[in-house]
Amino acid sequence: MAAGTTTKERLERLITAKNQLEAQINRNGQILAANDNVGMNGPLVDPEGFPRNDIDVYQVRLARQTIICLQNDHKELMNQIQTLLNQYHSEIATTDPELVNRASALDLDSDRSPGGANITDRAPARAIVVVNLVSPDSPAERAGLCAGDAILRFGSINSDNFKGDLAQIGELVRNMQSQNVQLKVKRAEQQLDLILVPKTWSGRGLLGCNIVLPPEAMDH
Repeated sequence: MAAGTTTKERLERLITAKNQLEAQINRNGQILAANDNVGMNGPLVDPEGFPRNDIDVYQVRLARQTIICLQNDHKELMNQIQTLLNQYHSEIATTDPELVNRASALDLDSDRSPGGANITDRAPARAIVVVNLVSPDSPAERAGLCAGDAILRFGSINSDNFKGDLAQIGELVRNMQSQNVQLKVKRAEQQLDLILVPKTWSGRGLLGCNIVLPPEAMDH
């Protein structure tokens, strides 16, 4: 490590690395989506036990293995970021207490330029999807989501990279099963940071909520 590197600079570098990992996970997730949305657990053989001829089995296996490795790297990187973030909060508290509240707004999944130049970017302003139903006792309800919530960011998906296709979010959900997905939610005049953990439950799907495109997106 270069002499004189500050904690904030180290955080910025780790966050840039995290964003790059998430981009790689998304690219491999798109490979799975292109192969009949087979996901991480879909069958690779037909009912007779032969390799499916409607998908590229080799490509799917490679993408799945790559995603598993990248998710392990991502988990370790997030642990390092959290440790440094705690250290950064401590340093701010000892040098300028007035900055403590600003430091608490550091968002590990903020939209950033490729260089990761700023770890305190403004929150995204435009909703990508809207929640219109939340089932009782579902992962969505436990995360704190409510009907009417506008989701500004869903994990690594935001208004800059969302393609207007709900399947893009569905693929991320499948790839992040049983892992924390950070949400930025607008509720009335408030913006909330929530943690959603997609997983199987007593109801359908991995979330237990229904999301739709916002009205302004459907007008285009």
